[in-house]
Amino acid sequence: MKIDRLIIAFAFVLAVAVSPVLAQQKPAAAPAGPVNVPASKIALIYSDAFLDAKTGIARFGVVVTNLNREFQPRQTELQGLQQKIQALTDDITKTAAVADPRTLQTKQDQLDQMKKDFQRKGEDAQVAYDRRRKEMFTPLQDDIGKALEIYAKANNINVIIDGSQVPLVYAADTLDITRAFINDFNSKNPATAAVTTPTP
Repeated sequence: MKIDRLIIAFAFVLAVAVSPVLAQQKPAAAPAGPVNVPASKIALIYSDAFLDAKTGIARFGVVVTNLNREFQPRQTELQGLQQKIQALTDDITKTAAVADPRTLQTKQDQLDQMKKDFQRKGEDAQVAYDRRRKEMFTPLQDDIGKALEIYAKANNINVIIDGSQVPLVYAADTLDITRAFINDFNSKNPATAAVTTPTP
C-alpha cells in the first residue's frame, strides 16, 4: 500500500447566500402586484487554487506537511516490508528449480504471511490517514468558509459560486475574486499560526 501525497477534493457550498433577504424563508404565496427584484452582486471563486503550494492558501501547505510528516514512519515501514516481499519473491523464483521442496514451502509460507501483514498494515495506515486528514483539515475548511462569508459581506457580494465545482459556460474575469480572497485570507491567517490539532 502506498500513501501518496495528499490530494484534497475541497468542495465549498456552491453558493453562499449572505444577504439577509436571501437568507429568509421563501413566502408561501407571492404577493399580488409588482415585485421589486433585489440587486444582486455575484462573484466567482476557484477553490482549486487554494491548494497551490506557491500561490494558494498558505495554511494548506503547512497542514499537508504536518500530516505527511506524522505518517512518514508508517510509510517507511510499509516501503521496507514491500522491499522484503520483493526480495523473498525473487529468491523463491531463482531457487525454485534446485531448492529442497520443504525449504521452498517454508519460504512460500513466510512470503504469504508477509503479504498478509503488508495488506493489513496498509489498510490500517490508510484508515488512520483518512481519519487524521479529516481532523486536521476540517477546522481549516471551517475557517475558510467563515472568512468567505465575512469577505462577501465586506464587499457587498450576495452570492459566491465556486467555479471549480460548477461548470461555467462563460464568466467575465472581473467576477473572479480568487486571488483577492487568497491574499486577504493569507494576510489575516498566516501559515505560522496554522492548525494546532493534537496528535493521536
